[in-house]
Parts: sequence; structure tokens; C-alpha cells
Amino acid sequence: MPLRLRSLPTGALTPDEILAVRALMVTAFGTGDEAFADEDWEHALGGLHVLLDQDGEIVSHASVVERGLEIGGRPLRTGYVESVATDPDRQDQGYGTQVMAAATEHVRAAFELGALGTGRHAFYERLGWQTWQGPAFVRTSDGEQRTSDEEGYILVLRTPSSPPFDLTEKISCDWRPGDVW
Repeated sequence: MPLRLRSLPTGALTPDEILAVRALMVTAFGTGDEAFADEDWEHALGGLHVLLDQDGEIVSHASVVERGLEIGGRPLRTGYVESVATDPDRQDQGYGTQVMAAATEHVRAAFELGALGTGRHAFYERLGWQTWQGPAFVRTSDGEQRTSDEEGYILVLRTPSSPPFDLTEKISCDWRPGDVW
């Protein structure tokens, strides 16, 4: 069962690959509060997709999209990781680690900062990601709005081009429909 790791932009995904990745997200995230919504899918598009195939089937995925985050009011070109999932029948075999390691390397090479939102800190921390400890906000047309319910769930990745910053500073993201973080 050979594995194939690929990285390609959204525009290079075939229609079948798009359907397969979308189906993987629905299967991996299940139903209820954690269900994968259409807005979540929209957040995953427009960047780089890291796919792990096994025998021609996509078994793990992560995407990196560019977002505008600010730390302490300083804008940083950010690679935001979205839609990280592995087929539930193939979890705990290192597949998620392979796609996240590739996504992390892309962020380090192409952005000033990496960021993502998660409740699974240990998985990402072992790849160099750190939990944000400061207050979090979203920038809206009405000004900044505190997103305290997201605090403790935001992780960042320092890159070679990151300016100095403290993990307790204020962080903010641009507004988007659905989950802002």
C-alpha cells in the first residue's frame, strides 16, 4: 500500500479530488458541534493543499491559506492552516503528521507567521506550534471585537521571517463568515 504525499494549489485539484477531500472532511469531523460546514470548506480553498494518497485514495489532508493576522497591531503575512483531517479508519498511523509536517514546512518557507485554531494542542506542538496566550480579536467593519471564546485554542508558528513578538500580546484576525478563527 504505497503512500504518496502531494502539495498543490486549489486550482490544480481535479473535480474528483475536490469531492474526495470534501467527503473526507465530512467523515472525519462527523456531526454535531464539530461538523464540517460549507463555510469551513470555503476557508480551506485558495491556498496550498497537502494530500496523502494511499492506493489512489486521499486519506489525509491539510490546507494552508493566506490570512491577515496582526500581533500587537503589526500586520503579518500569515499561513493559516485549515481542514486538517485523516480518514478515521486510518488514524494513529502517522498520516496526519505527514501532511502537517509538509504544511508546517510550507508555512515556514513562505510566510511571516503560521496560525491555526484547534483543541488538539499536543498534535501540533510537537511540530513546533505554540499556544497563543494573549487576548484574541477579530477585525470587523465596526472595529475590533474580542473573541474570548477562541482564546486558548489558537496556535502560532514562528518562521524564519517572523518579527519578534510575545505570545501574550494581542492577536487579531480579519473577519470572515463562519468561524473567524
